[in-house]
Amino acid sequence: MKVFKRLLLVLGAAGAVGMLARVRGKGGVPPTTGGWRELEGPDFR
Repeated sequence: MKVFKRLLLVLGAAGAVGMLARVRGKGGVPPTTGGWRELEGPDFR
């Protein structure tokens, strides 16, 4: 019974961490300035 309770605790903790990562990973708009730009004309090599 002790192993079962410990297993439930570990699974619950893993689920909580997974949900937290999912919630914190959402939202936000990607930056629209800076970063890579598409090359045009003679610069394209």
